[in-house]
Amino acid sequence: MPVRLRKFVGAIMLIAVVVTWALLAMALAQSAAVKTNGLIEVIYYIVAGLGWVLPAMPLIRWMSRPDSV
Repeated sequence: MPVRLRKFVGAIMLIAVVVTWALLAMALAQSAAVKTNGLIEVIYYIVAGLGWVLPAMPLIRWMSRPDSV
């Protein structure tokens, strides 16, 4: 697959990952377990805010891979 097509497909997949992650994070933020303690809430928002990076890293690595000759 050419680099341009791989980056296009990867960008669409990255947007889908971020949107899905945000929707799940918002839904889970409404649970009683998160609202119980202020410290738990802060930790949750830090993890939820940075957690999308782990699934995105392999995708970005795949997108930036050079063409095979």
